[in-house]
Parts: sequence; C-alpha cells; structure tokens
Amino acid sequence: MVDQSPKEMILCIEDIKSAAGQKLPASSRDFYNAGSTDQVTVTENSTAYGKYRLRPRVLVDVSQTDTSTTLFGQKISFPLCVAPAGIQAMAHPDGERATSRACAKQQVHMGVSSFANYSVEEIRAAGLDIGPIQHTMQIYTMQDRAHQERIIKRAEAAGCVAIFLTADSPILGVRYSEHRNDFRAPEGLDFPMLEKTSEMIRAERHEDGFTGVNSSSHSWAREIPWLRSVTKMQIWIKGVLTAEDVELAIQYGCEGVVVSNHGGRQLDGTPATIDALPECAKAAKGKIRVHIDGGIRNGTDIFKALALGAECCWIGRPIIWGLAYDGEAGANKVLEILYAEFKRCMQLTGCTCKEFNVMDPHQLVIARKQLEQVLGVA
Repeated sequence: MVDQSPKEMILCIEDIKSAAGQKLPASSRDFYNAGSTDQVTVTENSTAYGKYRLRPRVLVDVSQTDTSTTLFGQKISFPLCVAPAGIQAMAHPDGERATSRACAKQQVHMGVSSFANYSVEEIRAAGLDIGPIQHTMQIYTMQDRAHQERIIKRAEAAGCVAIFLTADSPILGVRYSEHRNDFRAPEGLDFPMLEKTSEMIRAERHEDGFTGVNSSSHSWAREIPWLRSVTKMQIWIKGVLTAEDVELAIQYGCEGVVVSNHGGRQLDGTPATIDALPECAKAAKGKIRVHIDGGIRNGTDIFKALALGAECCWIGRPIIWGLAYDGEAGANKVLEILYAEFKRCMQLTGCTCKEFNVMDPHQLVIARKQLEQVLGVA
C-alpha cells in the first residue's frame, strides 16, 4: 500500500468533503451542499453542535465499550443510519447501490429516497448481498395517489420496514444555486420510483419537476389514516422541529419522528436540529421514537444528539461526499470514521454502553443518565 502524503490523508469528514468537492462539477457540488435562501440554517445545523460541551469522567474501565443498539428489530453497530438522499448516481455511477453495500458492511440501516437513481428493489438487493440490513422508504405526498401507493407497495414488497413521510415540503424551498445553474439531473440518470426517465427529467427544471409531482394539500388528518390503509410498514414523520408536531405524531399513532429541517434546504431561518431536539424529545415522553438528522459531521455530534434525547442519528451529505470521493469505498470510509470517532468519544467521557432501544420513559431516563452526566452547555 502506498503511503499517503499529509495532503492526501483522509482523516475526517471535512477531508472527504474537500476531496469530493474537487471531483464534483460545480453545479452538482452546489446542488448537494447548498441550503435555501441565505444559507443560515444549513450553516447552523453544523455550527450549533459547538455550543455543547463534554464533561469527561476519568478512571472508568472502557476496554469493553459497546457502541451497538437495536433499531427496526435488528442490531446495528452504532446509533447512526444513512438518510434518504436523492440523485446519488450524480456523485458516483453506483449511487444508492454503493451506499447500500457500504451500510451493510458497516452494519447500519439506510433510507431510500423517492428521487433515487435505482429502484428500491435494486438498492435492497445490493445491501442484502453483503449482509443483513433494513431499509426505509422516503415519500412525499403526491398529487397522483395511485402512483404514491405504487411506491409504497413496491417498498413493502421489497422488504422495507418503514415509510418516512417527508412532511416539511408542501412546496420546495428557495434554492438560488439551482436557479443560477439551471440545475437538472445529468443525462442518463432516471428516477425509477417516480417513474421518470432521464429525458423526462431533463425536459424541466428540478423545481418544476418537484412541483409537478408533489401535493401541497397534505394534512395530518388526510395523510396518516390513508397511509395506514395501504401499508403495514411503520410510519415515521420526517421534518419535525416542534413539540406540537411531536404531539400530533403521537396522536395519529405514528411510530417515530425525525427531527429535521431538510438539511437547511427548505425554510431558511429555522432552528438547527440539535437545538430543536430537546423540545421534541421532551414532548415525546417515551411514547414515540425520536431520531435526528442535519449537520452531523463527527462522532462527537452523534454523542451530543443522543445525550439531548435522540435514539439514533441519520446522515445525508457526508455519504454523498464519500460517494463522490471514492464510490462505495468512500461511503464505507465515512461510516468507519464516524464509528471510530463516536466510540472514542464514549470512551473518553467514561461511557461504556449505548442501548436506548427501550420505550418505557423511566427506563429511558435511566439509560440516558450516564450520557447526560458528561454533557454540558457552554
């Protein structure tokens, strides 16, 4: 193996982001990295983690630290999963198939986007060829209910365990870079779950394509009962930032919520997800699972999110950067880095076990006590 020079060494997610940026065309890089309007929320999603400080405990035997947890009935190596992110084949030709294989190798679960460049069947098969893995299927509320149901039925038949309903996108956020670049998915990339060919996709701007499919007339009373009528999969609400919406998710019998602001790509000026998390976790009262995405760039961020009430974290952009950097190997590297950083953070703060897959509120309080003892606010 050839030794890497300091400039070539990939040691952290920022290194992978930099390497990916050198390989991606400007329009693709902007599409993946930019947020909406003034970029406030997309920036603060990451910087907000810096407000929280760790209080290490010493002389704790951490030689047998266990990072694993159980999610969707299956043990995963640490409390991280890969969020549904669209157009991954723009970063690397293998796209979501490479991501699925990397997830299976690292024993974490994966979400599949409606805007995936491969079908849910292909993505599932790619991961299962490596090892056991669970997938969730992300959907929007669509104008064509029959088409929406076809996506759900395909996902369920393929073995997906949950629907992630993206609830924060009745319309698309203001994304200046997409307008300036006249962004359209590159030639040759299809959206099989949306039943769109490359020719159909490239005939319209990305925002127009979204608007033509998505329905802005969604509501709790309309969507959740309908989803229950067409699938036995779990129903999760992705895009929650307030206690009120957590309470509604409980009221409507959803299995989980993902505290998310769409990676800062929808309404600019919303809270960073790590800042919204405590309010949402408190409102959950142990009655519903609470996960988080947005801005997670190292293993310490994962640790902080768990201490503030999340059961599990999801990442999007880092996997895209990994794909752009080196395909499946790059995606694998991202997960390896985050796992190593998370385990090291646990050990250096004196935590030996992360097992929050229980739902009883009293047990959750006991389980989180050790992490909360080592987290402070600057």
